[in-house]
Amino acid sequence: MGVSVSASTAIIVAGLFFAFTTFYPVAANGLDRVSDAQHGINERALERQNTDFAVTNATYDAGTGNLTINATNEGSIGLVADDATLVVGNEYVDVGGSNAATTVDGDADTALWLGDETLSVTVDDAAVETDIVGGETRVVLVVESGVRDAATVTEVGA
Repeated sequence: MGVSVSASTAIIVAGLFFAFTTFYPVAANGLDRVSDAQHGINERALERQNTDFAVTNATYDAGTGNLTINATNEGSIGLVADDATLVVGNEYVDVGGSNAATTVDGDADTALWLGDETLSVTVDDAAVETDIVGGETRVVLVVESGVRDAATVTEVGA
């Protein structure tokens, strides 16, 4: 073997070494990101599986102009009341905002909605552009994991 063949082999080996040292961290970081994403997907699926609630009633008091939605947490996961989303007759209402007041088992100072507790959301009809009609208007309550339940509004008072 001549000097040129040995030098060429050394250059090729050095090139392969540098290519591998560049490729390995990129592949390891990519695998870590995929593993972290897979773990996040599994955690969210487990949270959705353990989340269960039911909208027990939705009443509209025409005298006061208040729409009240009551829901019971029947799951094993504690929920944050202010992170819930309310849709009244195809219109979004920010539960954690100024348009709605929330209480958990009568306590307005907490936003933590644990199992077997009842969440009450009171919305002033002035905050909703949709005309609220008993027996026709539907409300949908969605929690942060994407689980939802719906009810039809019943009208009380006059």
